[in-house]
Amino acid sequence: MIIVLKKDITQQQFQEVVDMVKELGFHAHVIQGTERTVIGAVGSSRGKEKLQAMENMPGVENVMPILQPYKLASLEVKPEKTVIPVRNGTSVGGRDVVVIAGPCAVESEEQLIETAKAVKAAGATMLRGGAFKPRTSPYSFQGMEEEGLILLRNAREETGLPIVTEVMKPSDIDVICKYADILQVGARNVQNFALLKELGKIDKPIMLKRGMMTTIEEFLMSAEYILSGGNSRVILCERGIRTFETATRNTLDLSSVPLLRHRTHLPVVVDPSHGTGHWKLVAPMSYAAIAAGADGLLIEVHPNPEHAVSDGIQSLKPDKFAAMMTTLARFAEAADRSLAPTAH
Repeated sequence: MIIVLKKDITQQQFQEVVDMVKELGFHAHVIQGTERTVIGAVGSSRGKEKLQAMENMPGVENVMPILQPYKLASLEVKPEKTVIPVRNGTSVGGRDVVVIAGPCAVESEEQLIETAKAVKAAGATMLRGGAFKPRTSPYSFQGMEEEGLILLRNAREETGLPIVTEVMKPSDIDVICKYADILQVGARNVQNFALLKELGKIDKPIMLKRGMMTTIEEFLMSAEYILSGGNSRVILCERGIRTFETATRNTLDLSSVPLLRHRTHLPVVVDPSHGTGHWKLVAPMSYAAIAAGADGLLIEVHPNPEHAVSDGIQSLKPDKFAAMMTTLARFAEAADRSLAPTAH
């Protein structure tokens, strides 16, 4: 249920409403809008009649049911688009389009610093890089782990770019939080509910990738796990789904971008690198993603992709990335947006 509060509600009345929601056995999620403050009362369907009766309380304007199964992610709860602050004025979900670029995996300090400087010079907003790598084969490179996180931190100190890196299991959360600005949940972990619950307890932005065979509703329900835990800073990422097509690594579902726009207030970014699996397709799909309304892009860039330990075939070389960014600025302008400024 959504409890819409009056504009002139007093602090005492507000606290009485919150206390009553909790007394009835619901979790009270306070959501500040530009014009109204609402409380999302989330929990069992039992007791909804008593929640409805809260319309009689001072300071309450009305009480409405939430029709969607994903309560806190729904536009019914928060009609305004969520803007998520990251670091030093960088945010995701506003008018500016963010571009997060870097290698699939952190391999060495030289590789990472070279890439970080190159993507920053081209206009990237943030740096991505995997320190913990989920791989299909147990014999593939699994990542440098905390050593890789230290290199990511060094790259941030060198360039000022905020860091995005992947978390795979709950026991890694604390160490990753020491270094990262955004924690990424990969496609394989989109329904790792134990992980999502723990991420709901921290105060860091979470980039949640859509699973290879995850429906839009399942995707938003996974986001709901994080939101219901108290972490409101969730970024959704479309990275392609598995279909019968074999010409591309995945089928990049760009229709999900406007669809999510109509269902959730959460920002949406697109990963055309994993979505297509080939560097030649990354630029055109990036342009299309901006036209579809994406708030940002997640792009793999590597100085020597032919020698990359992971996903070299889908990684852009720095010069190709720079050329793409020049054209991307025009697409953003055509969509009445602009590329987010890079860090200083």
